[in-house]
Amino acid sequence: MKLPAIRLLLSLCLATGALPAAEIHLAQGLLAGEVTSDSVILQTRLTAVPAPAGGGLPGAPGTGRFEISENAAFKEARATAWLRAGEESDFILKARIDGLKPGTTYHYRAICGVEAESAKPLGACSFKTLPDPSQAAPVDFIVTSCLNHAFFMNGTKGVPAAEAEDRAKGYPALDAVLRLKPDFVILNGDCVYYDHPEATRAKSLAGMRAKWHEQYAMPRFVRLFAGTPTYWLKDDHDYRRNDSDTTGDYEPSHRLGIRVFREQVPVVPPGDEDAVTYRTHRMGRDLQLWFVEGRDYRSPNKSPDGPAKSIWGKEQKAWLEKTLRESDATYKILVSPTPMIGPDDGYKSDNHANLSGFRREGEAFFEGLKAAGIEPGRFFIVCGDRHWKYHSRHPSGFEEFSCGALNRENARLGRAPGTKGSSDPEGKVVQPYTDRPASGGFLRVELVPAAEGKPARLAFTHHEDRGGILYRHEAR
Repeated sequence: MKLPAIRLLLSLCLATGALPAAEIHLAQGLLAGEVTSDSVILQTRLTAVPAPAGGGLPGAPGTGRFEISENAAFKEARATAWLRAGEESDFILKARIDGLKPGTTYHYRAICGVEAESAKPLGACSFKTLPDPSQAAPVDFIVTSCLNHAFFMNGTKGVPAAEAEDRAKGYPALDAVLRLKPDFVILNGDCVYYDHPEATRAKSLAGMRAKWHEQYAMPRFVRLFAGTPTYWLKDDHDYRRNDSDTTGDYEPSHRLGIRVFREQVPVVPPGDEDAVTYRTHRMGRDLQLWFVEGRDYRSPNKSPDGPAKSIWGKEQKAWLEKTLRESDATYKILVSPTPMIGPDDGYKSDNHANLSGFRREGEAFFEGLKAAGIEPGRFFIVCGDRHWKYHSRHPSGFEEFSCGALNRENARLGRAPGTKGSSDPEGKVVQPYTDRPASGGFLRVELVPAAEGKPARLAFTHHEDRGGILYRHEAR
């Protein structure tokens, strides 16, 4: 090939993020997402190289399908249809598989190649389906958020960057999560930061995709996700930018923010443009989780608070209230990317805890819970977004647990009830725990089902990013 032709080929590759490859790799591993008692969404991205190099992770056009089996040797395996991965989908293969058995461990892998004729097995991962909704079963999961790759790699505001070994492997907290062997992990918003570093924030489709590539090709993520299914929610930083809503003439646009999230994670069935990202899953007889969408339908943050101002939007709010009333689960948990109780910084107007934000909708929600006979001690909120871990109690008695920031480089101290700079200057919120000092980490939630005359128990445990226990609360 002559030199001008080589230069043209390279320029095309850089423009599309793809490289011609004689061999297909899966540098970002495989993902099992949105697991239910009878279904799963499987996902992988075809790459031209086995690991990130030179600051990028080019995709590779190719063909592939997923195999799934109850047997680690893939005997009597089921296979999806052949799928084509190209630039239009960021070289991602994604498929939903139905008809699975409850409470069952499944093994899966990708069969990939440039063409189907040359495809070969890649990866060997596993996940476990949720228990049958009618059966008493233990549930053990992790919640995390605020995964700031730029701060982790470079440091910020007097906080040094992570150690070189960790920068090569990824967040140390992921090893601590893996040791706990959770049933699944919830990434509760700010899964990437499009707007950090601010000077080079992602505004285009290519730039936004690159944020996902660099974050989730880190070896510790690949290792964790190989055996741990996931649930994903988005917040402001993995949608547009800090405290963003649907308004504003800047990039990325509202529509692009929605599109890239749905593309990059296994949260809605592939090809279903009408599928919503709010949903609920029953996790056996004693526990049900609700995952809410906090960006797609919200009113402008700066609009005056009142009956019409909403984070959730009319349809989602009606769905949430209805499904909560209908549920007979012993314990109910609302997983929200943003706080409802806090306290938060007093100057903000982005969430239900904020005085000039969406406080009216939040207070009406708590009143509605009690009117529906849903009691404190049976209903809890687990939130992300805040960069400190806490346990807070609303004046109504309902409780909220913040999972904090995964990496310590993105952690800070919180606002205390009854202080001038908080969203609770009158001290109405009771806070049994908040981080002192600031630390990265995550929240563990454990459900022990009712058995032999003993009631079901639900425990919330805050861990620092090396796995140590900071605080534990048990609901009975």
